[in-house]
Amino acid sequence: MNALHLPNAEFRSLAARVTDLAADLLAGLDELRAFPAVRGEQVARAFEAPLPEEGLRAGALDALAEVLAMSRAPTPRFYGYVLGSGEPVAALADLLASVLNQNVTAWRSAPAAVTIERQIVHGLAGALGCEGFSGSLCGGGSMANLMGLAMAREARLPANQSGAQPGVVYASSEVHMSIPKAMALLGLGRENLRLIGADEAYRLDPQALRSAIAADRAAGRTPLAVVASGGSVNTGAIDPLPQIAAVCREQQLWLHVDGAYGALAALAIPERFTGLSAADSLSLDPHKWLYQPLDCGMLLFRSAHAARTAFSCSGDYARSLAEDPLESFAFFDESLELSRRFRALKLWLSLRYHGLAAFRSAIRGDLRHAQNLAELVRGTPTLELLAPVELSAVCFRHRSAEPGAVADRLNAAILRRVIERGRVYLSNATLRGRFALRACFVNHRTTDRDVRQIVPEVLDAARECLGS
Repeated sequence: MNALHLPNAEFRSLAARVTDLAADLLAGLDELRAFPAVRGEQVARAFEAPLPEEGLRAGALDALAEVLAMSRAPTPRFYGYVLGSGEPVAALADLLASVLNQNVTAWRSAPAAVTIERQIVHGLAGALGCEGFSGSLCGGGSMANLMGLAMAREARLPANQSGAQPGVVYASSEVHMSIPKAMALLGLGRENLRLIGADEAYRLDPQALRSAIAADRAAGRTPLAVVASGGSVNTGAIDPLPQIAAVCREQQLWLHVDGAYGALAALAIPERFTGLSAADSLSLDPHKWLYQPLDCGMLLFRSAHAARTAFSCSGDYARSLAEDPLESFAFFDESLELSRRFRALKLWLSLRYHGLAAFRSAIRGDLRHAQNLAELVRGTPTLELLAPVELSAVCFRHRSAEPGAVADRLNAAILRRVIERGRVYLSNATLRGRFALRACFVNHRTTDRDVRQIVPEVLDAARECLGS
């Protein structure tokens, strides 16, 4: 018998131990720190043992308790970055997906998985008002943005055969870091990413966009695409999508909407996302505002033909012999990835279990938490808001008698102290050169009581920093 064979009884025993650990973790989340009290060297020592030549069998699981203890727990008081909270039904689906071990690359290799993913894509597209869009799941917003811009390049300045040609892409100065990275990887070059200063609400100005396009055309450059934000990573700003779409139509430019953070909020507040359906491509992250476990990104696009033009390049060994349009379908013809895991199972099962209405309600709860925190900040004389709260990101800071670099250093010290205290977890942003504390609500576990802890924690941390 193969040395890797696992008897059924042994698998059941191991699975029970793992699910017990997971259930105990979830049951105790409210009492856990928002970030573990560990240092880098301590964690390195804990896991420095060499890989064993002889297997430890069930004893291999003994170290999992230490893994959990040294990990950042998914508590209701984690407000850092834009990271979803990991819905448990979806986590169970991930286990089954790994056991099934489907390569969701084509129908012939994974008929149920491919069918479910296509159904999920079309269902979410319709729920967002983008009926008729196609797409696929991917690792996250960075991959979705890369593929969206690859489609834009191939649709407007074909490069697959003879190489990339110079073309200009436009975005606000609040654009996500994945966009300049995509420009570099696609051979367009970061210098051809034209960043346009954001307005007072941190949104892309359509008139400034129009002027920048005219200036580039006059200088002999070739405008290619516009990246609009459906919720910027720093402040949650939503660019004026209808006006930007109008510019793109006039100028015959591809419109990609980076909705990785915010666009799924259109399930709850569609009126704020008017114009979303005008996009040629749209990135989403269900592992953010649908609370799915990592990783679960998505790219939607208007034209499957444009996706195939950008990505289809198959060897004969991958050619399907089926004639039926469903059975001959292959995701590798419409995406960058060939080997693809069954990401759709967790999203499908989670949505079936809870229903779309539950997710809409949870998103509205996050939006309410952000507004409540903003009110608490406004009511605290020693704190100030640094940006409008359009979605669920709240950027604020401690007022300092000394402006500029001194205030930035104080607020950076406050943030470090807040994290060290372990009760809440915030992240940071820089807005118009000023260091900001940032709380982002994409956490289905957060309650009003949790939100009320943020300001007292910041004030206590500030007193400790100023006292030292």
